[in-house]
Amino acid sequence: LTTLFSHQSAAFLQALGTGSRFDAITRGVIDIRDIVYYVSLCAVFLSLNLYMLEKSRWAQKGSSRRHQLWQWGTALFIVNMVLLNLWLSRIDTIRVDLTEGNIYTLSDASKQYLQHLQEPLLIRGYFSAKTHPLLEPLIPQLKDLLKEYQAVANRQLRVEFVDPHTDQALEQEAAEKYGIRPLPFRMADRYQSGVVNSYFDILIAYGDQYEKLSYEDLIAIKPANSGALDVSLKNPEYAITRAIRKVLNAYQSGGNVFANLDQTITLHGYFSADNKLPQPLQRLKKSLHQIVEELQPQARGKLKAEFVDPDDNGGKLARQLQKDYGFSPQIASLLNPKPFWFYMLLEKPGEAPISIPLPQQLDAASLKKSVIATLQRLSPGYLKTITLVTPKDAQTSPFMMASAMQGKQFAALKKVLQENARIVENDLKTGQVPADTDLLLVLSPHKLDDKQLFAIDQFLMQGGSVVMTTSPFDVDLQGGSLLAKPYQSGLQKWLKFQGIEIKNTMVLDPQNAALPVPVTRQVGPIAIREIQMMPYPHFPDIRESGMNQHHPVTASLRQLSLNWASPITLTASKDTTRKVTTLLYSSAQSWTSDKLNIVPDYQRYPQYGFQPSDSRGKQLLAAIIQGRFTSYFKGKTSPLLAKADKTDKTDKAGKKDDNNEQQSDKNTNKSKSADKTVVSSMIEQSSDSARLVIIASNSFASDMMLSLASQGMDSEYTRPLEFIQNIVDWALDDAGLVAIRGRNQLSRTLAPMTQQSKKTFEYSNYALALFGLFLIWLWRRHNARKKQHYYQQLLAK
Repeated sequence: LTTLFSHQSAAFLQALGTGSRFDAITRGVIDIRDIVYYVSLCAVFLSLNLYMLEKSRWAQKGSSRRHQLWQWGTALFIVNMVLLNLWLSRIDTIRVDLTEGNIYTLSDASKQYLQHLQEPLLIRGYFSAKTHPLLEPLIPQLKDLLKEYQAVANRQLRVEFVDPHTDQALEQEAAEKYGIRPLPFRMADRYQSGVVNSYFDILIAYGDQYEKLSYEDLIAIKPANSGALDVSLKNPEYAITRAIRKVLNAYQSGGNVFANLDQTITLHGYFSADNKLPQPLQRLKKSLHQIVEELQPQARGKLKAEFVDPDDNGGKLARQLQKDYGFSPQIASLLNPKPFWFYMLLEKPGEAPISIPLPQQLDAASLKKSVIATLQRLSPGYLKTITLVTPKDAQTSPFMMASAMQGKQFAALKKVLQENARIVENDLKTGQVPADTDLLLVLSPHKLDDKQLFAIDQFLMQGGSVVMTTSPFDVDLQGGSLLAKPYQSGLQKWLKFQGIEIKNTMVLDPQNAALPVPVTRQVGPIAIREIQMMPYPHFPDIRESGMNQHHPVTASLRQLSLNWASPITLTASKDTTRKVTTLLYSSAQSWTSDKLNIVPDYQRYPQYGFQPSDSRGKQLLAAIIQGRFTSYFKGKTSPLLAKADKTDKTDKAGKKDDNNEQQSDKNTNKSKSADKTVVSSMIEQSSDSARLVIIASNSFASDMMLSLASQGMDSEYTRPLEFIQNIVDWALDDAGLVAIRGRNQLSRTLAPMTQQSKKTFEYSNYALALFGLFLIWLWRRHNARKKQHYYQQLLAK
């Protein structure tokens, strides 16, 4: 009957039905309202049964006071049962979630973000009274979840549910201010077939910041066995909590950087005397004093500044800085090798100091931006910045991309990362990582030069977090064929210096994901080419046994396919100053191959499509190294200085040929030359906060691979994106969403089984059912014989 009404009326009718009450119990949630409902239902019909039995005794005797008491007592008892259910309908906190991970209970991470509310938060659900029939049952579930948010946040959160179709002003506000518009859904009912424009959106607004969630963010669509669509909620708590965190961080980013700091920050400036510094750095040193004075009123005693000369007292502090932080004397040019000191650190009690990078432009505005960006890294709640480095073919304009199969595109990954952070794309050609970078994400690097490598190296030396996906092989999908070729990242020597080696082989695993493969089938004299889903060993299917279950990045991941991956060998584990954490392993039956032929041949090798190797064993595919790193450029000339001096010599040669230059132009050029001063701020050793994450696959998170994996599973596959998101959140020390990202309310992925194992389980079920029927038959036969024996004894008597 609920399909005949709108979702508002349907929610009330479902509360009266026994089926909807039992749905929660089947999911593993024991709610006091459901228990009372079934107890009261039994009590009502038992009371009616008792009344009818009693009535059969005095039905012929007419009316009496005793009869009326029975009638009134039964009626009052039924009314009280109904009122008890109505009273409990508003109480939604008395329940027990028995599911693994408590996936139907608001997580501690969500509660923690709600506790950080300083301003009123608005969550408004835009739901049309008339919507698609598959979406209608999901609206009451979302309303219940939002009410749970409201119960936790109390007065700091206001939850509203509106239908914009009933209020023109509200619909106009939704469209103009928030960009929320109805979506057309094709539907058919008993009266008509057509298109209905309905709302299925959630708005999260905090101050002047807001986020909107559409049906694409909230629901998951999978094909059912009957050919229809199975529509259910994807992971609404993650989507809502992510949006809450984003508006909180965005609102905080526009405010006072010291507001959330509970400890005093110390800015350490290690500067040489003015007579030793180049003129641009002398001006920059004075600018830093002015910047500190400007920040003091905002800091309200939470910022201290200490400026010292490392060469004082015989250079004792200089030697200590070189030992603790890897700082070494700097020079401005190879032609002027006069050493000096110009380093800045921000220190928060109980945490490793963070280096303030010297800006590329040596002016006051750039320096202030660099100081503020580093302060934000120490202040909780600020929107983080991820600098993304991708190969050239991944930076193509969207208007030039005819297909996701062309080049290495990471549009899906960028989209999900932008949900929680600010993404800045950079090729690092300047030799420096942007000053406001909180995490450096290097995807499938290709032929990195010395300046790009120096930028990565120095960011790690500053105590930053670097995430790399790299492999010695690249795979292109051109014309529907698979082509593998060697791939030069430019990182081989740098990684080997850091104790990491990625072997020039690919991992093949009998526990793997499927791939659409063209297969030729002979029908008489005719060869028919078909596309079939076949197991593909180059796609290792990593399950919980191959994941580090004690690390937050992989603890809730459960499954991941890593495409065309290479094995990792770590010698960094022997370094006592670093901590090595392994994340992903292939299965114990996997093997490696250096062959570039990655097209399976199921005619010659029907089991795997490739010839398996006799040498088998699990292979390391992803790892984390954290601790103290030594710079690859230690004792070498900075690539920035070498380039600057080469340019300087070219400029001087050009000046000699130009004899007609005016004196004013000379002064201008002299000023420009001073502004272009390059300082070799080389840090030779990192702090303990440095983190390096290595994933030995070039394309596992690319759009092309996600498309292939989705085709193999017949549904959208997003595990690689979740894996990268978990790494990013953990590396940024903001792991609140990691715990709830994997709390999917859909069916869990089953452990991989062979065809024989599947048949064994299937036939065992049939056998158990038949065995159960056989036991029932024996029990009934035994009872029949027992009764027959009893009757024979009675007849004998």
